[in-house]
Amino acid sequence: MCLDRWQTDETKDQPAVIWEGEEDYAQDSISYEKLRYHVDSVANGLRRDGFRKGDAIGIHLPMMIDTIVALLAIGRIGGIAVPVFSGYGVDAIASRLNAVGAKALITCNEFPRRGKKYDALSVANAAVKTCGTIEKAYIVSRRAIDDLDFTDLDERFEDYYALSGEDPIPRVIEPTSAEDPLIILYTSGTTGKPKGIAHTHASFPIKAAQDMAFGTDVGRGTRISWYTDIGWMMGPWLIYGALINGATICIYDGAPDYPTHDRMWEFCAKHKVEVLGISPTLVRALAAREETGATADETGPQASLPARRVSDENAYGSTTQSLDAAETTALQAGMPAVQSVGDAAQAPPFERHDLSSLRMFASTGEPWNPAPWWWLFEKVGNSKLPIINYSGGTEIAGGILMGSPLLPIKPCSFPAPCPGMDVDILDEEGNPVGPNQVGELVIKQPWIGMARGFWQEKERYLDTYWRRFKNIWVHGDWAMRDKDGHWFILGRSDDTLKVAGKRVGPAEVESLLIAHSLVTEAAVIGVPDEAKGTAMVAFCVLSDEGRMTSDEQGARATSSSLATRHSSLETELKALVARDMGKPLAPSKIHFVSALPKTRNAKVMRRVLRSAYLGEDPGDLSALENPSSVDEIRGVKL
Repeated sequence: MCLDRWQTDETKDQPAVIWEGEEDYAQDSISYEKLRYHVDSVANGLRRDGFRKGDAIGIHLPMMIDTIVALLAIGRIGGIAVPVFSGYGVDAIASRLNAVGAKALITCNEFPRRGKKYDALSVANAAVKTCGTIEKAYIVSRRAIDDLDFTDLDERFEDYYALSGEDPIPRVIEPTSAEDPLIILYTSGTTGKPKGIAHTHASFPIKAAQDMAFGTDVGRGTRISWYTDIGWMMGPWLIYGALINGATICIYDGAPDYPTHDRMWEFCAKHKVEVLGISPTLVRALAAREETGATADETGPQASLPARRVSDENAYGSTTQSLDAAETTALQAGMPAVQSVGDAAQAPPFERHDLSSLRMFASTGEPWNPAPWWWLFEKVGNSKLPIINYSGGTEIAGGILMGSPLLPIKPCSFPAPCPGMDVDILDEEGNPVGPNQVGELVIKQPWIGMARGFWQEKERYLDTYWRRFKNIWVHGDWAMRDKDGHWFILGRSDDTLKVAGKRVGPAEVESLLIAHSLVTEAAVIGVPDEAKGTAMVAFCVLSDEGRMTSDEQGARATSSSLATRHSSLETELKALVARDMGKPLAPSKIHFVSALPKTRNAKVMRRVLRSAYLGEDPGDLSALENPSSVDEIRGVKL
């Protein structure tokens, strides 16, 4: 479906993939005809080395053309692809390869990030040495293979390009059924060890292509880019979805804000990207930097967001300031109000690039907050480009809810379920809820992308999704539908707190905290409390301005002045939440930290946050991007 259908005279020369690397702005591209050639060649090489249908093969690569070739070649021989994040450490890679009994690994020697070389080969080598089932490991080298030092490498390592050294004749595609396993995608798991999600030859590719076509209007020749990694489901989703639809995948392999924070906009302009997938976390960072005019090295994720802080009451059940009639009407209609975000000191970087090719943005992975949503829509999209919100999961092979360029859009919302999804919101007794009522997001009928289980963990799979309500998939998200039929995701239901007898979603409180001009990120957890049963504790990451006292602009504050500033800001933030939600639902304590524990796809791990804060075992940390954040939280006083 991905390649053979496009081998006509009309389409075979169309670019299938356009790649650009961070280092020296290197570029490459490959047509549909040449991509099939390389996929068949690598598939034949894998067969020649003894790999067969049902063999699990790991992929430990950044997003590059060889990554796509490897993924498709494994499927060509009937193998099972096991992608892992390119930046994972030894234990995270080894645990996943061992869990599936992987027989091979495809890795690389190195790749650049923020101007530095990441030594992927040393990490992969250490992981392979702990995996007894690995028969061969292949190196995709970004320099001549003869320049690599094999002295300390496990003897199972070989040159990846030796796989594709011969003409791929005969072209053999292993017969498979629709239900044969195609890919095992590991997701971090919000409540425990990583889950190996098993998808089949029919489930994952078709669901990805279907959602991409209906949700983002991607078709033959469309240029789509999504900043992602092969180890997150959106990497394979992008590859299968785009190629089945005959689109062109535009890959940027590097940090999206390096060496300058307009690198992403420059990339989009250069390659005439039409659909851009971008996460709210990245939007927040880009917005902060472009409003301040800082470079990538001058600011981090702590930089301030634009001054405008308007919350959408439909999204989070609250507003942070009074809205005039025009703004209220605009919010309800899903259109921008007249009020501007604020004038930048100089022309924002996205205005220095021709983004006229962009038709829409798409976003997934976490709930939006209104401020960055409005910034992307008004400032970058010039109040014309829709933001296609997309929510589902690795287990879904795509989305449950999704926007569409043909449907009205409200900030932070979803106008409808994805095509083919029978979705509802149920209360604790399993009854459908009414408009503006919160409940569990459920799926009531089978769909093409349904996970076939957790790899070798049948009972855990059934416990996670199927045993709450009979014959109904409970996804684990709190959701609500407003009077106009628009859907809103309010956070994970297993993160929900019950404070003073009232159920509260963390996103409600976090949205209010982030609305403060000095707060860039927030996470809320519940801890035991004798009076309330559960007390709410918040952790906030401050902007650079927030971490300085008012009379110390341009210099780091002393410990005493910071403590005074934090105490004052804590009081201010508690009052802000109390004003909107009532005093009983204000956080009992607010801590200020340098970073929140996150997975590499930007999901805040509240389970880890809570365990570290309470001095409990946080469990598996292999998916964390920033393990040092856990140590910082352990040091916070209760």
